[in-house]
Amino acid sequence: MRDLHFPGRSPVYAVNGLCATSQPLAAEAAIAILRQGGNAVDAAIAASAVLCVIEPYNTGIGGDCFALLSKKGGGEIIGLNGSGRAPKSLSFEKLRAKGVEQLSLNSVHSVTIPGAVDAWARLVEDHGTMELGRLLEPAIAYAEEGFAVAPRIAMEWQFLEGHLAHDADAPRQLLIDGKGPQAGDKFRLPVLAETLRRIAREGRDGFYKGPVAEDMVAKLQALGGFHELEDFAENAPEYVTPIKTSYRGREIHEIPPNGQGITALLMLNIFSRLDMGRLDPHGAERFHYEMEAARLAYDMRDKYVADPDFGEVPVDRLLSDGLAGELAARIDAKSRISDLSTLRDPLNRETIYLTVVDKDLNAVSFINSLFFGFGSGILAPGSGVMFQNRGSGFVMEEGHLNCVAGGKRPLHTIIPAMMSEKGKTVMPFGVMGGAYQAVGHAHVVTNMLDYGMDVQEALDSPRAFPGAEALDIEKGLSAETRKGLEARGHKLSEAFLPHGGGQAIFIDHARGTMMGGSDPRKDGAAVGY
Repeated sequence: MRDLHFPGRSPVYAVNGLCATSQPLAAEAAIAILRQGGNAVDAAIAASAVLCVIEPYNTGIGGDCFALLSKKGGGEIIGLNGSGRAPKSLSFEKLRAKGVEQLSLNSVHSVTIPGAVDAWARLVEDHGTMELGRLLEPAIAYAEEGFAVAPRIAMEWQFLEGHLAHDADAPRQLLIDGKGPQAGDKFRLPVLAETLRRIAREGRDGFYKGPVAEDMVAKLQALGGFHELEDFAENAPEYVTPIKTSYRGREIHEIPPNGQGITALLMLNIFSRLDMGRLDPHGAERFHYEMEAARLAYDMRDKYVADPDFGEVPVDRLLSDGLAGELAARIDAKSRISDLSTLRDPLNRETIYLTVVDKDLNAVSFINSLFFGFGSGILAPGSGVMFQNRGSGFVMEEGHLNCVAGGKRPLHTIIPAMMSEKGKTVMPFGVMGGAYQAVGHAHVVTNMLDYGMDVQEALDSPRAFPGAEALDIEKGLSAETRKGLEARGHKLSEAFLPHGGGQAIFIDHARGTMMGGSDPRKDGAAVGY
């Protein structure tokens, strides 16, 4: 038996319901909803809303979300794309006329229409059991009455102080005398609380129409944005058919493009041709194969993943056996591929991922994000809405499938996932960390299916990511593994922060139990009852 790396915490087992999130207060809110008779969808929305308050740099109502839903443990997976579009009047030509060569992280032109609130409302209306207003009550209470800032949250909040400095309004609501809060500080967001109250009363129209929308558009237009009230009023989420691949007898489901989930599936297809299970899970050969597969898959992502409403994304070709075989054949066991371009977006961004399974085995895989920490750093003062900067996922390259255009959705990094087997859902799962997420999905899957790890071990296992100049490796990889990677031509760098947390819930249909894991790199918490 291999000497596996065991985590510092055990998985959480439950019978009646389980939630895994990046923060204990959010998991507690979700479980409270389940105990009150709500289902997994209700609980997921409540938890996400809480995280929009207590982790305001990771997520917010000014961001986007995606969700996968399985009802009563069945293998049919429902997908919802809650990503917003660029303002309709924006165009490549207008940006070039303004001298814009790329959409920077803090540019008003990187702000796409927030899709999260619309997606929440649609999910609750179609699949929930409670009113949206009731589900927002815990978040409203934390925003209005205050919450104690956790140490990890305080550290990242302070790290991002400079990103907020370019906007006159953001520091007033999100900093204390120009500084992020300290661990243990009580922090309030009263303006955001009022906006959440309006959404609770009026539903999605409380955000996309009326005073909140007017406040958002006024702020964006004052900075030269092309956003109009009509862009907000017409926003709508979209149900999509998930894409999938088979790996070791299981099916892995992802949201289709404009999401990058197809990248994880392509990696798994490559793994299928490399016999990963024969390798040491923490050895140099495993990580070499994984990083080379990632570099090849991300190269395909950067070329072809975009909004399918604006051009044909070759999904069938990207998931074909032929392409997987071609790419796998390029991998040399002893040497790094030298002629691959670097990732368009090698940085790991901020996000929250959560998953909930209820007593009826309804399972939700849910992700909500502002992209970069505090998104664009631009805040609408009258509503407290921090805007995402998803538009920086576009490219300023005329003719490219992912070139910026009005009404278009950018390539999206946030991706929920679901695993099924023989017509039953067995695991909703996801990781956080922007571009890293596709690697994270493939890493968790092979940890479990090739190396026999449970959900907690799979999430806790050390990881690597092919950055712009070097492999960014986390603490935990041995000196021998590092030396083996360098011998194969990889430059290494120590990741400044972990690549992102992760959550998963494994459903044991035979025993009628569920097992949850949550990555301790964040303040992750799996809570059941």
